[in-house]
Amino acid sequence: MKYETNVVRVLSGESVWPPPIWLMRQAGRYLPEYRELRAKAGSFWAMCNSPELASEITLQPFRRFGFDAAIIFSDILTVPVALGCPVEFEAGEGPRLTPVTNTDGFIRERDHWAETLAPAYETLKRVRQGLGPETTLIGFAGAPWTLATYLAAGRGRDEQKAAKLWGYREPKSFASLLDVLAECVSFHLINQIEAGADVVQIFDSWASGVPANVFSQWIIEPTRKIVSQIRSVHPDAKIIGFPRAATLAGYELYARETGVDAVSLDTSASMNWARDTLSDRVALQGNLDPIALIAGGKALDESVDEILTVMRGRRFIFNLGHGILQETPIENVSRLVARVRSAA
Repeated sequence: MKYETNVVRVLSGESVWPPPIWLMRQAGRYLPEYRELRAKAGSFWAMCNSPELASEITLQPFRRFGFDAAIIFSDILTVPVALGCPVEFEAGEGPRLTPVTNTDGFIRERDHWAETLAPAYETLKRVRQGLGPETTLIGFAGAPWTLATYLAAGRGRDEQKAAKLWGYREPKSFASLLDVLAECVSFHLINQIEAGADVVQIFDSWASGVPANVFSQWIIEPTRKIVSQIRSVHPDAKIIGFPRAATLAGYELYARETGVDAVSLDTSASMNWARDTLSDRVALQGNLDPIALIAGGKALDESVDEILTVMRGRRFIFNLGHGILQETPIENVSRLVARVRSAA
């Protein structure tokens, strides 16, 4: 059963006020209950692959703050694992993979994908049981370009060099990589919807720095394929795209050509510009600076109020411009939620 939550209403074309609010990485290290569970679990990856732990972690911030949405606790690198590319997480270093230079060794069998990705679907089913009908359940996956940067470099962080070299030197081979990734991401998001997700978000975390002459090939086209494949199975699926730190021209192209219902904006993007340029075509999500949330006080209040003033009367979901940071005071999150909810 799908629910007409406030987030879904916004993605369906309504302006809801006060706007619904959730935060990227709202489940995580800033919460003492998360740190306690992490200490018992032993590793981040173990938590991602345990539906029991992942569902509990997903629900922790919802119980504390009453957000309008709960986003599944998982990781974008589950897709490379499903393709047969193992991932290890080193403390303080982030994910490590064996770099790939072609797709010859990828596993293409969908039964294998389903088995490998099954913990996420079971997590969604469990979380749905813990939410009321007014709360949106969000699933997600990484976009092909972002996943390609991890696979080519064998590591995380903003490491684009290897992927760019592959794309420039062997464009056909790189296009094949993006195609396989788009196929697996589409499969994953379709199955998340069928497991109970009301909305799915596509994270293109490393969209910054992609030149205009290849932005369509590496960012737009793979995302458009994913949206099209999802809608071929679920025509009314609600999809948010996040091409983080793209240029303004890139954001405009993304909103116009990918088919997503909403575009999430990073901290540096002008909400005035987005309102005037994008909001007639897509709903908008964002874009409070996570550092302002750490700062709290007057700086937080003024930042929140400015966004609310700009976006009043538009289709809008309040969020951060990127994920919540570990040192964020819990009382500041409560203050943020209260201020958004009291918007006149």
